[in-house]
Amino acid sequence: MAPVVKITRDPLDGAAVRALVDEATHASDGGVVTFEGVVRDHARGKNIRYLEYDAYPEMAEERMNAIAAEVGQRWQTDHVALVHRIGRLEIGECSVVVVVACPHRAEAFEACRYAIDTLKTTVPIWKKEVAEDGEEWVEG
Repeated sequence: MAPVVKITRDPLDGAAVRALVDEATHASDGGVVTFEGVVRDHARGKNIRYLEYDAYPEMAEERMNAIAAEVGQRWQTDHVALVHRIGRLEIGECSVVVVVACPHRAEAFEACRYAIDTLKTTVPIWKKEVAEDGEEWVEG
């Protein structure tokens, strides 16, 4: 089973997340951990109206594939999905989904946390916060 890695403009709603879980898991998995990053209404003391994400998809997906490979080596699983949305996202919409499935829950939790933390710090995805008092591109 190959990892699922994708940059998309499509909504990451409940049905999309469920499909990712189905695609990234196998009957041998006893622990499946799903992380969903959601647009919140505040950041650094500002009231956020919406976010805009941008990326160079081929470069971002290449780095996301490397993260999936790292997860596979460290936690002995290839049951991984990393999907990030780009474009304008409203408050409450899902921007990123990470799914990791392993034979045991402890490994699945560790691997999922590693995957999202590494994605946030190493994948070339840019975020613009549009607040009530202006807008700015921010890290992570």
